[in-house]
Amino acid sequence: MNHELLDSDTGSGKDDTEFNWDEYLEENGAMAVPHHAFKHVDLSLQTGLMPSMKLEVCVKGEPEGFWVATIITTCGQLLLLRYEGYYDDRRADFWCDIMTADLHPIGWSRQQGREMRPPDGVREKHENWEALLEKSLSEACSAPANLLEGPHRGKNPLDLLAPGLSVELQNGEGAAWVAAIEENVGGRLRLRYAGTEGLPQKQATLWLFYLHPFLHPLGWAKEHRCTLTPPAALRGLRSEAEWDEVRQRIASETQDGDITEELFKDQRPICAHSFTEGMKLEAVDSASPFCISPATVTKVFSDQYFLVEMDDLRGETGVTGGRGPTFLCHRDSTGILPVQWSLKNGVQLSPPPGYQGQDFDWADYLKQCGAEAAPQHCFPAEQSDHGFKESMKLEAVNPLSPEYIHVATVTRVRGQHIWLRLEGLKQSVPELITHVDSMDIFPVSWCETNGYCLRHPRKPPVQKQRRVAVVQPAKHRTLPRATPPDALKQQVNSQSESAGPGNGKYTCPKIYFNHRCFSGPYLNKGRIAELPQFIGPGNCVLVLKEVLTLLINAAYKPSRVLRELQLDEAARWHGQGEALKAKYKGKSYRATVDIVRTADQVAEFCRKTCIKLECCPNLFGPCMVLEHCSENCSVLTKTKYTHYYGKKKSKPVGRPPGGHTNLEGGMKRPGRRRKRRKHFFVHKKKRSSASLDSTPAGSLQGSGEDEEDLDEDDSLSEDSGSELQDEQQDDSEVSEKKSEPPFPAEKPRPSRRRLKACSPSYSDDENQPPLPKNLRGEVPQKLHLDSSPLEWSVTDVVRFIRTTDCAPLARIFLDQEIDGQALLLLTLPTVQECMDLKLGPAIKLCHHIERVKLAFYQQYAS
Repeated sequence: MNHELLDSDTGSGKDDTEFNWDEYLEENGAMAVPHHAFKHVDLSLQTGLMPSMKLEVCVKGEPEGFWVATIITTCGQLLLLRYEGYYDDRRADFWCDIMTADLHPIGWSRQQGREMRPPDGVREKHENWEALLEKSLSEACSAPANLLEGPHRGKNPLDLLAPGLSVELQNGEGAAWVAAIEENVGGRLRLRYAGTEGLPQKQATLWLFYLHPFLHPLGWAKEHRCTLTPPAALRGLRSEAEWDEVRQRIASETQDGDITEELFKDQRPICAHSFTEGMKLEAVDSASPFCISPATVTKVFSDQYFLVEMDDLRGETGVTGGRGPTFLCHRDSTGILPVQWSLKNGVQLSPPPGYQGQDFDWADYLKQCGAEAAPQHCFPAEQSDHGFKESMKLEAVNPLSPEYIHVATVTRVRGQHIWLRLEGLKQSVPELITHVDSMDIFPVSWCETNGYCLRHPRKPPVQKQRRVAVVQPAKHRTLPRATPPDALKQQVNSQSESAGPGNGKYTCPKIYFNHRCFSGPYLNKGRIAELPQFIGPGNCVLVLKEVLTLLINAAYKPSRVLRELQLDEAARWHGQGEALKAKYKGKSYRATVDIVRTADQVAEFCRKTCIKLECCPNLFGPCMVLEHCSENCSVLTKTKYTHYYGKKKSKPVGRPPGGHTNLEGGMKRPGRRRKRRKHFFVHKKKRSSASLDSTPAGSLQGSGEDEEDLDEDDSLSEDSGSELQDEQQDDSEVSEKKSEPPFPAEKPRPSRRRLKACSPSYSDDENQPPLPKNLRGEVPQKLHLDSSPLEWSVTDVVRFIRTTDCAPLARIFLDQEIDGQALLLLTLPTVQECMDLKLGPAIKLCHHIERVKLAFYQQYAS
């Protein structure tokens, strides 16, 4: 295999456009391999402290007293603990910070001569608490001492594998050699062999995941009576005297205590094997894993390790052959397979080099070599529930250039082995064969998470054209007469056709706009007539998203149509949520709409969407209506048509309780509405009541770029206050419109302008929460607490969060059982990590937490 073939296309990995996994999966109609399928990555994310471990903690109110506690939950450096003796009663659970709390392993108090004192609650529950303590100390699974005390306190094990530290690495001859860590990328280590200074990088360095079974701390070779010998590939590059000098230097260096056996405790244990020398098997060459070939066990080092050599018949004897590639193995090595595995799984077996026959046959080959096949019991049982399926995507290491990680596609699955096609290469190469437990494969976005460059396929030049070809809503409504519909259709179709491979399952047919059909109460028939005749064919999600965008902008009130289409909690399609936007009277609105992904659902999706919009089921869809509609919609009046096809009128999603009554009666109480806003502590320009009164209707602050969320929870699906007022008056107008309504006239309405001036706005123009008019634009009042946050229960915390503009996050506090003490310990990094929040919402939430802390210090700390 030519190594140059697998060199990455340097342009692909450093493309001007940033690679986005979500877009790539959507365009290819593919799925990612589930994260839980990568066991080594899951293990690397775990800290040493696990639920059910026990430790000793200082009892509240008794600085000299300690008691046993059990870890219930971990959240970064925060621990949720429960005193021993409470069992399933979680009322006394408490949070503590591992970096500041007085925590120790089980048995520490007795070693230090400290007294064990139970909390009052335990005394009340257990009269004989001494027996409870003795039982707990004898049966407890203690938390590791190095994670509770000393320099490693609270650190992730991966952080201890720092550049500059050294480890020992087993080589292919049963010996070991020292290597220094040069780089640590999420547990994937770049190692440089000792004594290779000045030698070529490709020979002197290698990449291994820290859980690799051949990686050990310093001193492992001496403990297991192995010799320190450099790998055979390096031995000839220096004289024996020079290597002896390197050994002396290694022996004189002090062993670094930061790397201990504890760091490698998650390595899979090595089981005893039953292989003997001379046994034949099938194997994948780890150095060039593109085919499966016959191999031989050439040496057995111990009951754990043995050496496998790829057969090569080009030697002098022609039977046992010359020296092929060798690699060290153990019973669970991923590259070895029993004889006839390829035949049973329908995989081609590559004959060894120098084989004379036309068709390879194992029976003849074994007879020719005078060898026996390794029996089936020598190999571990195969597991089929690994989560890998054909066409799934992942990230994989380039085996011939290990410094590169590529986008990869699963092309074949056989048992526990998968075939991968690497993307982002200069030319086509054979598919590489790997095991599902390989530590050289990673879930999607692993490189992005760890700040490492991912080699991805270069996007075609039309990709940029596809991005600018989207019809902008505002421009489309004022489309010049000089732009014919056919030109617009060609532009949009070019977008759809460049949206990925021609996979029939995910390819949407042409979607026709049948403007002669009944348009319903929401859509403007004149604007629909200006739309292109059809959109597509192309990727289902892209085509339908474009169709819905055109329909939204062909509506009398795009925000109302967007509300009708928005994703509800019980999504019937189980498709893909796409964010759609609309503009209306200077404001922008957005919502998440469920769009089908497969072609067999398109027709039903279009029909159901039409019924939802109370228009003819054939208004748009894969069928073109030439003269007469099959629904005979043209002969029905609006009233009759709505009776047959319209949905029952119900309270619109997101409309506050009271509906029109509250709006007609006067100003709505701010406390009755919730709305996601930007950080209200960002100071905005103050506005007086006079300036509000002079603001034109429909543009409270004159901004056309503000966005209204319609897609998150019940509160985030509301329109702005002004929009609801428009809707209140326009609902009656819509009911009087005929089947072909004209473009709505835009005349000034003085009464509505006065109403808008006194009604609080809930759009994103306002970066502070709704306030009375005399307080609008001022800094929020200082928070006053009725009780100390130290005494707050989980319910109290949830109640407080619901009074803020972070109310949708209250569920997280309830699920994670965050009480007042835990609330005071939260910081911005902890909030982002443990609650999985983006920076904006996390900052907003931390602002409220800081207000609580400030009020606590001012009212109760003294």
